[in-house]
Amino acid sequence: MKKLLVILPLLLMSCTKKEAVSENTAKHDSVILSDDNIDNKMDSAANGNVSIDENNALKESFKTSRIIEGNKIIKTIQADMIPLTIADEFTKPDQQMVLKIENFTGKKIDGKITPENPQMNIRFNQIKLAKGDYDGPFGRDINYDIKENGEIWLLIGKSNMASGDTKGKFTINLK
Repeated sequence: MKKLLVILPLLLMSCTKKEAVSENTAKHDSVILSDDNIDNKMDSAANGNVSIDENNALKESFKTSRIIEGNKIIKTIQADMIPLTIADEFTKPDQQMVLKIENFTGKKIDGKITPENPQMNIRFNQIKLAKGDYDGPFGRDINYDIKENGEIWLLIGKSNMASGDTKGKFTINLK
């Protein structure tokens, strides 16, 4: 009986359902360096080992992360990187991208998806605002007024109202 009391809570905890898109759990496919390592490379630039341009690009690249969870590509960027262009690819027919923009303080977000194949079925499906509200669907372009500062998400994927291939390369331009 005592064994049952110990095992039962463990079984219940292991059977809980996890959130589809989590904040911090997943396999990262990017390397994370501390600022100390980057600053050391900046110091070595004077010795000819790393150019300033390479180092600035290296610093910018560590403001982003790309995580794959099942059929979701989760890319996190900092708002101070906007305007920028992001290139990615859907390799599965039902793949989605969640573009998380942290610390957004702007009044408006403008975005445009440009697929390599113009017939690709891809669009901005929804936007998640800082206070948790969702809006959408949209098309390949989004122009949205933001009322609160914080983290916003752009959810990108196929349109269920259209046909066409959902696999392929695309770019997202944000302003």
